[in-house]
Amino acid sequence: MADTLHSRGDVRLAVEAGVATVTFDRPEARNAMTFEMYRQLGEICDTLEAQPDLRAIVFRGRGAAFVAGTDISEFTAFERGEDGVTYEKRIDAAIRRVEALPATTLAVVDGPAMGGGLVITAACDLRIVTPEARFGVPIARTVGNCLSQANVARLVRAFGEGPAKQMLLLSLALDGETVHRLGFATACVPADALEDEVARTVDRLCKAAPLTIGACREMFRNLVGDVPDDAATIARIYGSRDFREGVEAFLGKRKPVWSGT
Repeated sequence: MADTLHSRGDVRLAVEAGVATVTFDRPEARNAMTFEMYRQLGEICDTLEAQPDLRAIVFRGRGAAFVAGTDISEFTAFERGEDGVTYEKRIDAAIRRVEALPATTLAVVDGPAMGGGLVITAACDLRIVTPEARFGVPIARTVGNCLSQANVARLVRAFGEGPAKQMLLLSLALDGETVHRLGFATACVPADALEDEVARTVDRLCKAAPLTIGACREMFRNLVGDVPDDAATIARIYGSRDFREGVEAFLGKRKPVWSGT
C-alpha cells in the first residue's frame, strides 16, 4: 500500500493520425504531480516539439481526476525560501513549454484540476469539461505557499480577476458549469457525452487550416507581457513558518494553525 501511495507516477504519450494524447497517470493519488512527472512532461514536450505535423494535443488525467496539484510530500525536502523560488521557476518553465507546443492544446477535465493541474489547464488553448470538474487553488486553506506572478497572471487572463481572486483568496473551487459560463471551457457536457465531444473538437481542429491556426496561437502568445520579478515574495512565503506548518498539517491530515510568520 505504501509503495502504491508514494509511487512517482507517469506522464504518458500516444500519437495517432496527427493527434497526440498526454495522460497524467497516477490515479491512486488523483494524478498529483511529482517532480519526476514534471521531468517526464518536459521530455514529452521535447518529443512533441519535434513533430510539426501534429494537429491537436489532448491533455487528460487517468481515473477520476485531471491533476490534483503537486504532491505535497515533495515539499518536505525544502529547507530555505530559495527552494520555493527554484520550484516555482521549474513549474513556470514547464507551463511555458505547454503553451508553446506546435499544435492546439485541449484539456479534457472530468474531475479535480487543482493547483498545478489548474495552471496546466489554463496553459492549454481549449478545455472541455463535465459538470463534475473542479478548478481551484486552495493553498490559503491548505499548504500556505503561493503561486508565481506568471501563474497568477495566467489565471487572471483565463478566468478574469474576480474568479481568480475567489479561487486564491477564498479557496473556492469552481465547477464545470461555472467555468463554462465564464468562457474558460468551450463545452460542458455530461460524462457519458465527453468522448464524443472531444472527438468532434479534435476533428474540427484537424480539418482547420494549420498555418492559420499556428499564426493565431502565436499572436495570442504575443499578447502576454512581461511580469514583475517575484523571487523575493516567493522566497519569503516558502521560507516561512506557516509554509512548514501547512506541509506538516497536510501530510498529518490535520488543520493547519497559522501564525502569520
